[in-house]
Amino acid sequence: MKACFMGLGYIGLPTAIIAAKHGIEITGVDINLRVVEMTNAGKLHIIEPGMEEMLREVVQAGMLKASTKPEVSDAYFMVVPTPFKGNHEPDVSYVEAATRAVLPFLKEGDLFVIESTSPVGTTEAMAKILFTERPELEGRLFIAYCPERVLPGNVIYELVHNDRVIGGLNPESTEKAMEFYSQFVKGKLHKTDCRTAEMCKLTENSSRDVQIAFANELSLICDKAGINVWELIALANKHPRVHILQPGCGVGGHCIAVDPYFITADFPAESKLIADAREINNYKSFWCAEKVKNAMLEFELKHHRKPIVAMMGLAFKPDIDDLRESPSKYITTKVMQSCSNAEILVVEPNVKEHNVFKLTDYREAYEKADIVAFLTAHTPFRELPWREDKVVLDFCGIFRRNG
Repeated sequence: MKACFMGLGYIGLPTAIIAAKHGIEITGVDINLRVVEMTNAGKLHIIEPGMEEMLREVVQAGMLKASTKPEVSDAYFMVVPTPFKGNHEPDVSYVEAATRAVLPFLKEGDLFVIESTSPVGTTEAMAKILFTERPELEGRLFIAYCPERVLPGNVIYELVHNDRVIGGLNPESTEKAMEFYSQFVKGKLHKTDCRTAEMCKLTENSSRDVQIAFANELSLICDKAGINVWELIALANKHPRVHILQPGCGVGGHCIAVDPYFITADFPAESKLIADAREINNYKSFWCAEKVKNAMLEFELKHHRKPIVAMMGLAFKPDIDDLRESPSKYITTKVMQSCSNAEILVVEPNVKEHNVFKLTDYREAYEKADIVAFLTAHTPFRELPWREDKVVLDFCGIFRRNG
């Protein structure tokens, strides 16, 4: 069997590799020539433990090749970004572009699957494009939606072992997609229709966003009340039916920080709680930036010199290199823009170099800085000793001292 993956990003490439590992001949397509060249050389352009070795194996075996153009296949998977336009309105133009790119290659009996996070109705909209442009294929293609459910840093295990929700345009399409995923997914495959599958993905991440918003709002309350939020949450979680998440400096990534807007854009009157949660999590990032700026001002007034500040972490979550929608990056940018004359040391141990920020080793930055703002709870940061001689703003619980 041959499959074509449109998009070789954080989800498309790992899924293509896993599928190739299980005997499916893969063509991976990406518009970024560097990604294509690295993939064909067996080099992973993202950080994901254990994945590069698997990539080299499937490339050398001839089971996976990357290209800037699709090829005739038996199954086509849309795994491209779905960014915003305007006021947090979802933009499905990448999905549409990928769909139109495979149009000339489609034939009777092919499987067409969207994995990209999408607003409700996207699968049907793409089917309309397919059948308008290729009317002879109407009723002869299998079309489905199957959202990914993976945790960066643990993708190999989760792609294989997590349950998947598969929603077809019709029952026959659902069954055809089930046949494909059953070749490498050991988790349970759950049948539904495409609209429910689309909403399921959005619901999962919106639920998590609401739960994180509660923790972040709690941290704001505790800061004002003089209560240690980390201790408070630990004690509250002793209740057998309470599980409060840990607060942070906001919410990032191209899932939890994005997916709720796909609901609020289409159902603004009905999604009040979801919208409020988004506002709280966005505000937490602003609040953290203000905390850093105020600490800098207090230091300058007390010591009559500008402080050296270490911004610890740019990734949106611990131990990955993904900076998409990262609150840490937002906070660092805001602080640098507002305090242009101060020495700001930017730290991200999972990124070798950045085209905007000059990066500093985390040990050097911690030693040198007067003010240390922990933004992302990377594992190496937890090895650093607490320093009474520094102003430590621990927004992500490295020391569980400050909220």
